[in-house]
Formats: sequence, C-alpha cells, structure tokens
Amino acid sequence: MSDEAKSRILVVDDESHIRKFLRISLTAHGYAVVEAVRGADAIQCAASEGVDLVVLDLGLPDMDGQDVIRRLREWTQIPILVLSVRADEMDKVEALDAGANDYVTKPFGIAELIARVRVLLRNGPEGGTAEDAVEFSANGLVIDFAGRQVSVDGVGVRLTRKEFDLLRLLARNAGKVLTYPHLLREVWGETYVLQNHYLRVHIGHLRQKLGDDPNDPRFIWTEAGVGYRFIGEG
Repeated sequence: MSDEAKSRILVVDDESHIRKFLRISLTAHGYAVVEAVRGADAIQCAASEGVDLVVLDLGLPDMDGQDVIRRLREWTQIPILVLSVRADEMDKVEALDAGANDYVTKPFGIAELIARVRVLLRNGPEGGTAEDAVEFSANGLVIDFAGRQVSVDGVGVRLTRKEFDLLRLLARNAGKVLTYPHLLREVWGETYVLQNHYLRVHIGHLRQKLGDDPNDPRFIWTEAGVGYRFIGEG
C-alpha cells in the first residue's frame, strides 16, 4: 500500500448520511477516515489524530466552518477541502482567503472529489511543491525559478515579468485555488486587488503562450467567479 493510500482524512459534517457516504467512498479508495460533527471536535481531532487532510462542511452546529478554517490555520498547514451547499461566490472567496485549499459545492460527484483529494494530498505539507524548489515540472511544463525560464514539451516559452510571476505563484500552489484578490495582491500589489481585468488579460496571454485551452485546460483551471487553480500533474 502506498503512502498516499495510508493517508488519514478527517470528515467534518453534521449530516450522518454525508459522513457515511464519504466514509464508504474514501475507504474504498484506500484512505483511513476520522469523523467529527462539531467544529470544536474537528479542531481537537486535527490536533490529536494525525490527519493528513480535512474535508469540511461550513454549516456546523456549534460554529461556522469559516471559523474552523481560521482556527486550524493558526497552527497547521494541513490541506483543507471545503464541501458545502453554499454556492455563493463570496462564501467561496472567504473560505479560500481564510486558508482553505479547495472548495467543492454540494451536490458533488465522488470521482471529482477523490481527484481533488488526491491532488491536495500530493501537494500537502509533507510533499508537494516546496517554496524553495528551484525547478518545477508538470505535464510537459518545466519552470526554472532561478533562471526565470519556461518550456512546454521541450520548447522554450517567452513570458513577460508579470506572466512569469503569475505562473510561478500558481505552480508553487499547484492544486490549490488562488482567489482573484490573492493573485492580484501577490503579483501587482495591494492597490490592485479589485482590478480583475488585469488578471483576466494576463491569464489569457499566459494560456495562449503555454498552448493551454481554457475549455480543456492542461495547466490552469478557472474556478468561475473565484480564482484559478494550477492543475498540471507531473
């Protein structure tokens, strides 16, 4: 059994049928499952059970899931996947800005959920794209961070400074949804956090240069109304 298959996942949801469905599905894919109904119990389990990922509902009986995310982020970078009926863009943005790594809206497909779990575990604290890595390689894309060089399928790609900074930020957070304000703040600065058109234009140019079709993305996935996620796999 692989290390990934031994991963322990904490499922936090107050609906028993959802917990049961996730327990059966995740166990069938080789994961160990720990369950919690309340936010306070989830925080305690995350600290004591040695879990590798949290699947978190936002509507909990004792506290809002957004607060659970913030409490967890005070002491751990363990991946958090929000699984919620809340489909409003602002709920998604708030959760991701609070520190969640990904957001799936109920009702959901188990195949998509398992795929996202797999990506988050691969790019979690123990393995994934280290902040000090000098090179990144995924699905034919190679990024030399130190030399600021990029190639796709062995062919060099010329990027502007902002395009490279944007690609680097996405790649270093592969598998994680980065919100529009976060990307704008990190690449352009605090005064640009509302300038979404800057982001759309540069993402468009970046996709064109990488040969990345937005309708069938190889590298950059659009989370409509929320942000972007690097999806290339090595």
